[in-house]
Amino acid sequence: MPIATKRIYEAAEPGDGCRILVDRLWPRGLSREDARLDLWLKDLSPSAELRRWFGHDPARWAAFQTRYFAELQANQTALAELRAALARGPVTLLYAARDTAHNNAVALKAFLESRCDEP
Repeated sequence: MPIATKRIYEAAEPGDGCRILVDRLWPRGLSREDARLDLWLKDLSPSAELRRWFGHDPARWAAFQTRYFAELQANQTALAELRAALARGPVTLLYAARDTAHNNAVALKAFLESRCDEP
């Protein structure tokens, strides 16, 4: 299950595979054409409440992941769409956050990899 993460502001590359934006809000200053998306799975992003609470504070990272994983577990429909894309080949989860280590795409990748045996 090849999964990569990447800031959406970085150039698209052939090795990206299926490019999926996993943010609820559209990235500032980026046209849809320049984004070169294959999918925009808003429903896989954290809830607005969780996103505001986290505020990209690394001190809240562990708690954010726990809460976000619970939200993801409850959203099997959106997960099924992502798993279908993964079955077709490599996937790059795109995000707009500046922090490359503490963002929802990194957490979503960890969630998927920790459950790689699930359908």
